[in-house]
Amino acid sequence: MKFALVAVTALSIGAASQAAQAEIVVGVGTALSGAVASIGIPNHKGIKAGFEYKGEINGEPIRMVVLDDGSDPSTAARNARKFVEQENVDIIIGTAGAPQTLAMATAAAELKVPMVAISPIAPPPEGEGGPWVVQTPQPMPLLVQGVVDHMQANGVKTVAFIGFADAFGDLLSASLKASAEKAGIEIVTDERYARTDTSVAAQALKAVARKPDAVMIGGTATPGALPALALADRRYNGKIYGNHGLISADFLRVAGEQANGIICPTGPVVVAEQLSDDNPIKKVALAFRDAYQKANGEAVQDAFAPYAFDGWLVFADAATRALETGAKPGTPEFKSALREALFTTKEVVGTHAVYNYTPESSLGVDERSRVLVRIDNGEYKLVN
Repeated sequence: MKFALVAVTALSIGAASQAAQAEIVVGVGTALSGAVASIGIPNHKGIKAGFEYKGEINGEPIRMVVLDDGSDPSTAARNARKFVEQENVDIIIGTAGAPQTLAMATAAAELKVPMVAISPIAPPPEGEGGPWVVQTPQPMPLLVQGVVDHMQANGVKTVAFIGFADAFGDLLSASLKASAEKAGIEIVTDERYARTDTSVAAQALKAVARKPDAVMIGGTATPGALPALALADRRYNGKIYGNHGLISADFLRVAGEQANGIICPTGPVVVAEQLSDDNPIKKVALAFRDAYQKANGEAVQDAFAPYAFDGWLVFADAATRALETGAKPGTPEFKSALREALFTTKEVVGTHAVYNYTPESSLGVDERSRVLVRIDNGEYKLVN
């Protein structure tokens, strides 16, 4: 928690100097500790980059309140209540992990405060007055479809799945099943493991025994490396596919050379310099890298920080339009205007996608948000 408070102080200096003005208050929930901290800490750094990139809205200062949920869904929901009841935030951005984000989003809808989710979730309950939550990550079916298209083009007929035994793993597995069935690809086994497990030897053994043409890894960051290592131990020589959660310095560090050749779907930001100059995402993605370097004193090494940065861009665009209604930050009218602005977002260019939201869709992205990359000695190479 001390880490979060230090971050709030550092990022609120500009707002403090303009205390006479109304301020927009943003509640940032993330996992600075616990099982998904390897996602939550990059998320937090992405928010810092967003503040560096745009630290005020039409002259209105921004104050951030950052809370660590410890990777716990119950704490994430309680943090949402703290944001609203103790800090009177105008919007929430968060958090790391699908179960935690869904818990926070459900609370946000109940409390009637708009939220930008930065982890992929199923649409939460709408709450009174309509939907309150949009999300920046690409929907899992869109990402997985890119993987299955590649499988089909490369003669894969059978695939094994080794993934998390939680909501993330369920969503990835269901998306794979739906796309694979349409492509005529058989899923020969669906093996699961906990994020806190230290070995997936048994799961890998079962998968390899089925002799699949390919294996898809359904883990993320550090624990996502376990299947790659276990498959290498069993000398599996088929194709290996990952997911966007493997675009992580922690994954590369732990998996080492066993990550080579793994193909993952991800957002364009990961290979920004490899994009064509006419791709609108390229300019924003490169600007994000500069802002990240300034805010954090290091180069970005993952795809999680950009989701949070994009969440900040979506918020900033919506807040700009909400202020034009004359509603004042801190009031129910401003929260309502902000919610309406979120769901009328048009062509907001981010690092992962170009965002368009409607009351009927909280997803907001299309095929422009997906590329395939191949891991090659710690680097990501665009797959054409």
